[in-house]
Amino acid sequence: MKELFAHGSEVEKVFTGAIFSEGPASDRQGNVLFSDCSENIIYSFNEMTLETSVWSNDSGHANGMNFDAQGRLVVCCDGKNYPSNPKGGAHAVRRYEKNGSITTLADSFDGKKLNGPNDLCFDSEGRIYFTDPRYGDTSDLEQDKMAVYRIDLDGTLSRVIEDLETPNGILISRDNKSLFIVDHNPEPGGARQLVKYKGTSTGSWVKDKVLLDFGAGYGMDGMVLDEEENIYVTGGSGTSAGVHIVSSEGDLRGFIPTPEIPGNCTFSGANLDYLYICATSSLYRIKMNVKGLLTWS
Repeated sequence: MKELFAHGSEVEKVFTGAIFSEGPASDRQGNVLFSDCSENIIYSFNEMTLETSVWSNDSGHANGMNFDAQGRLVVCCDGKNYPSNPKGGAHAVRRYEKNGSITTLADSFDGKKLNGPNDLCFDSEGRIYFTDPRYGDTSDLEQDKMAVYRIDLDGTLSRVIEDLETPNGILISRDNKSLFIVDHNPEPGGARQLVKYKGTSTGSWVKDKVLLDFGAGYGMDGMVLDEEENIYVTGGSGTSAGVHIVSSEGDLRGFIPTPEIPGNCTFSGANLDYLYICATSSLYRIKMNVKGLLTWS
């Protein structure tokens, strides 16, 4: 079993100034994009210059993001209203095209607005799985569930999982046979688990096992896979705040503490061996001894 951490590696802060940084996504050109959902901003951190700039100041209240196999940024946009934007987020999954245009891939299901897409992943065929919870005010919800959806290559939108309380971070295994989903219900007694689902011969998904359970503690959020399909999931607060690393079967592999509550993480760097962590106001990174598993890698 490969050692995960590079010798002498430490967590390094490379940016600060966000309200709550989220959704880091690495491109092929050495940029790490990340969102500040409430502020309606997408930032871009350049790994060569170590400088951060505003990539978009009208993001539709972007949250989780990822680049697809064609190098296009696909973004989950929240749906709730914000003081700075009374019309609210786009409650949509959007794709930024190479020509600068924006395509809305999904914003409603069965004729009703989505709650507030939170995070997404791509399977090996290019289909998009995304979670659709709502945090904060839920008085305007139109959907009857906080669920997980799939966007097929022809644009068809299907609800594929609806037995979680508040689905959040999501990953899929390389062979498309396992989905890993964070259930983060912040209400008292709510579920705060990392759940593994297995695909069936009929195309449906069934719960396989709980890989992590934070009980009554602060729950988990976004996550990423490495080349060995270990799961790096952000979560916790105080001394438990950081990146919790488990195998795809739930075996604990490591822990990276962060000074702030973390929201999401991704791999980047020329060799995909830097782990970038969005944690509240800041973007951090740490050199690893393993490479990340990204859609385009």
